[in-house]
Amino acid sequence: MPQSLSKVYVHITFSTKNRQNLIDDSIEASLYEYIGGICKGLECNSVKVGGHKNHIHVLCILSRKVAQMKLLEEIKKRSSKWVKTKGQSYSNFYWQDGYGIFSINPTETDKVIDYIQEQDKHHKHKSFQDEFRAFLKKYKVEYDERYVWD
Repeated sequence: MPQSLSKVYVHITFSTKNRQNLIDDSIEASLYEYIGGICKGLECNSVKVGGHKNHIHVLCILSRKVAQMKLLEEIKKRSSKWVKTKGQSYSNFYWQDGYGIFSINPTETDKVIDYIQEQDKHHKHKSFQDEFRAFLKKYKVEYDERYVWD
């Protein structure tokens, strides 16, 4: 086959360091837009970026030219530096070291988009930790609780 074709949807989520509520109204929308731009620059076009006070969700199409690890490294590094330019109150803004990345069936993208859009509703009743554990269970990811949060 002379042509390489790929369309792999991934749902990425990660939190601020120590799950601090640092994503406030003054940066929230522009942060999501900035992260979408980082994805686009890496040819991993974002479908939806959103989150809540202490974490991010990204639904994007993974480029066949970019490794998952590189995508996450660039999103976190560039966006963290960008947030720190938004004022003194963000000088200690950092992302957690780890992340979750899960493949999404193309027929499920609308559900994931809705899920990302409804983050404020979800987190009236569920913490990020509980949300993340649910993803790990749904995608049958084995993990050791001792190493997920620190």
